Amino acid sequence: MPNTLLPGAFTSGTFMDHEDHEENEQKLFSLKEAERARRELEPVLIEAMENRGKVVELDEQLGAVANRILMMGGITIEYETVARVRAEHNRLLSQIKDALDRIHATGCVVKDLDSGLLDFPAILKDEEVYLCWRVGEDRIRFYHRQDEGFSGRKPIDPEDTGPKHPIQ
Repeated sequence: MPNTLLPGAFTSGTFMDHEDHEENEQKLFSLKEAERARRELEPVLIEAMENRGKVVELDEQLGAVANRILMMGGITIEYETVARVRAEHNRLLSQIKDALDRIHATGCVVKDLDSGLLDFPAILKDEEVYLCWRVGEDRIRFYHRQDEGFSGRKPIDPEDTGPKHPIQ
């Protein structure tokens, strides 16, 4: 994996290895299991989101340096400062990757790191769906079919969580 990524590189789960994603897709969550995982993963996700914001700022700084080199040559560049920024950038990228790996290892899918969107594969009425949660929501209240995105979210019907239903 390269050390630098474009600003949008952490959205839609693109930061993980596809092989890991396929393995973890097989995990199906009950609503209770998804809620337990959500509570454990929320601080990990928030830290990754904060680090993502810092990476964007450092990307801008490094882009400005690259522009200066292009326009004026490398003579006016403070190499030690740039090296520190680059090291911090790489450290944060590593922390983000570790956080996303930890989240994906549970079977949960990070759909959008920028908005803090997590999906938990589940079965609802004999159909594979995602239980859907976003940072700022107090609990998992929505689901959507796997071929739908965030805009297709529907509220979970309380009857769908009864003792005889698969997402219990």
